[in-house]
Amino acid sequence: MFMYQNFEDRSEGKKSAERTALLRAELSRLGVDGFIIPRSDEHQGEYVAARSERLAWLTGFNGSAGQAIVTTHEGVVFADGRYTVQVRAQTDEAVFTPRHLIEEPPTTWIAENLKPGNKLAYDPWLHTMDGVQRLKTACAKAGAELVALANNPIDTVWQDQPDAPDGPVFSHPAQFAGRSVTEKAADLSSALGKAGVDAAVLTIPESAAWAFNIRGSDVPHTPLPLCFTILHKEKPAELFLDPARIDEDAAQQLQGLAVIHPPSAFTGALDALSGKRVLVDPAWAAEAIAIRLKDAKATIVRGSDPCLLPKAIKNQIEQEGARTAHIRDGAAVARFLNWLDTNAVNNNVSEIDAAQKLERYRADTGMLKEISFDTISGAGEHAALPHYRVSETSDQLIKPGTLYLIDSGAQYQDGTTDITRTIAVGKPTPEMCDRYTRVLKGHIAIARARFPKGTSGAQIDILARLPLWQAGLDFDHGTGHGVGSYLSVHEGPQRIAKTGQVALEPGMILSNEPGYYKEGHFGIRIENLVIVHETKRGDGEERDMYAFETITFTPIDTRPVDIDLLDDDELEWLNAYHEEVFAKISPALEGDVLDWLKKSTVPLAR
Repeated sequence: MFMYQNFEDRSEGKKSAERTALLRAELSRLGVDGFIIPRSDEHQGEYVAARSERLAWLTGFNGSAGQAIVTTHEGVVFADGRYTVQVRAQTDEAVFTPRHLIEEPPTTWIAENLKPGNKLAYDPWLHTMDGVQRLKTACAKAGAELVALANNPIDTVWQDQPDAPDGPVFSHPAQFAGRSVTEKAADLSSALGKAGVDAAVLTIPESAAWAFNIRGSDVPHTPLPLCFTILHKEKPAELFLDPARIDEDAAQQLQGLAVIHPPSAFTGALDALSGKRVLVDPAWAAEAIAIRLKDAKATIVRGSDPCLLPKAIKNQIEQEGARTAHIRDGAAVARFLNWLDTNAVNNNVSEIDAAQKLERYRADTGMLKEISFDTISGAGEHAALPHYRVSETSDQLIKPGTLYLIDSGAQYQDGTTDITRTIAVGKPTPEMCDRYTRVLKGHIAIARARFPKGTSGAQIDILARLPLWQAGLDFDHGTGHGVGSYLSVHEGPQRIAKTGQVALEPGMILSNEPGYYKEGHFGIRIENLVIVHETKRGDGEERDMYAFETITFTPIDTRPVDIDLLDDDELEWLNAYHEEVFAKISPALEGDVLDWLKKSTVPLAR
């Protein structure tokens, strides 16, 4: 399961000149002046099948977010702050000029660089309705035209493009899902009625997986079947999957609730919605779907995917499953951290060794289905790259005197985990201790937060950053993302970030992961998962208040802590957390690991 994805691997980037020449020839044949290549598939998900890795094939850049534009004489590739170093390492800058995805987005580049009369082409299956509108506006500023293509020109020139995934689709039992497909179908039908629509098109595979209690293996690390769905208010849903892929249990639970069609039938089913009011989420649905519905004379009602919030708000069985999974996972991570402490000081543990060892400890539980994402295992300067991926060429020993960061997670049938620990190998410097403690203070601030109903993640995000801001520091990623239930480790719509506008609701699971990164030197991130829950009103309180329950249980390294930077409440939280960690995972440990746990959870005192 462990995958090597090296940010220093230039093998694909070296081929980009030849591949870009082939693309330009195809664009010339089509009579257009440029083409946009997003890192996406027809479903706009974070993880895509190998067949859809068009951006990586063309440019060499394999980050989880990005975009490229190829014109007659120029190539640009856009990546955000997580991938500033990686994009330059992987791409041939003689072919593609790197740009910042946020500071200079593609729309800005288009408006400033296209010429009047230029035709910029795009694949309408790979861009959302909202995204296309932004592209049209940018093209209009330049006097250019945005042109939808019937076929993707990269697919035409990519001779050895992988086949579409065809793995089995299987049942996710109600003992883990907490609610039956019948119950969910009734709720979704009611939601369509309240929205005043006849049908809804679901384009996010996680929505179908949740609604029908099914799982698959079509993309790395997330148990998804790639599929489209049409929900109907007054008849069974339509699910577009190869029937041969659906196992007997899954087929039985779908009987009477969903009609199974082959994927090729999807566009015809959109045509059949003629005259209907159809709910479509413009933030997720491909522009090709909107084009088809308009041509069919359906009325498009723009609105959120009706599965997003119900999926994000975990029921009691899902919450309890997450707690159980995290205790199991916490014990596995503790075994790993004991092994790391024992061996890393001898200068004989590499980044790959560590990542593989942790996965083996998780596999030893007998419950591991998959890792939930490619493990980030970085020491020293590699830890300063928030999304570093180790490979056999970049692998290095974890040396004494460095900070080692490992961000990892697991897919268990009862829950999805995600945890980051930063470990001091040998004696940390005063600067490392200062930064580490400020990150810890931000983590504790989120963990202890109490906030009124209706509060968004953006309103809470500042709590994690304030200790860093006070020292003129910050980090360039969100503080927390939503997490699914044996689904995507990155789940919306909830998040704790400067842009997180969705109100947090009881039952939502999120990460709490502030960080700090000094390029070329060291990186720090401390991550636990939390569940939003209601709190009781105290005397005189006038508002319904929520708080976070931490559900990740593995010691936080206290060796880099500058205790003088912690106030009494923060110190109390850290000691109470470690007391709970010991109580939760010690029954699963013994011998030297139990001894290590006792030492690692000893209360700090001034």
